[in-house]
Amino acid sequence: MINKIVPSKSKSNQTTGNLLSQDGEAFYFSEFFTEAESQRYFLALENEVPWKQEPIKMFGKEVMQPRLTAWYGDSGKGYSYSGITMQPTPWNSTLIQIKEKIEKSSGVKFNSALLNFYRDENDSMGWHRDNEKELGENPSIGSVSFGATRTINFRHYFDKRLKNSIDLTDGSFLLMKGETQHYWQHSISKKSYPIGPRINLTFRTILSLETRSRSLN
Repeated sequence: MINKIVPSKSKSNQTTGNLLSQDGEAFYFSEFFTEAESQRYFLALENEVPWKQEPIKMFGKEVMQPRLTAWYGDSGKGYSYSGITMQPTPWNSTLIQIKEKIEKSSGVKFNSALLNFYRDENDSMGWHRDNEKELGENPSIGSVSFGATRTINFRHYFDKRLKNSIDLTDGSFLLMKGETQHYWQHSISKKSYPIGPRINLTFRTILSLETRSRSLN
């Protein structure tokens, strides 16, 4: 059975506590950004970001991703997944403002971000783990949402009976850390009813080759 957590709206920056029953940590903060901030950031990102629809490889076939994407970050922080390699666009002022706020709250320094634009209910993200070697052994992922509410689903990679989900509302912040990317997959599924656009930013820390090598020794 999926345990769906309904975010509290009684207090700004409210956290639900750890969403995962074991083997990882995921903390959800509703209303992390004010309504005015969320509207301003959504409009800025919608108009300023060079959105693309990239092809990816799935089960040996090349298909177009069911959403638009962009990759931002420090110089040299490229990122590869599902058969594509993305080189970073330099940070803009909007992303720097958002990044600094979540860094202050989480205590994590991020040097890159994958941006996803879900245009409507037909756009989605399949089951996956953010466990690429560039992210290190136990990566922290900071996920910020602006726009329409979409549900993120979690399932344990080794015990599919363990599941959970939560609605990611406008202006919310989800922090995944610890062993989460080893043991848990997450997804954003399509919907059968009309949903407006949503912009999601997943901030990450890409490690240098030297740091990656030291962590393996």
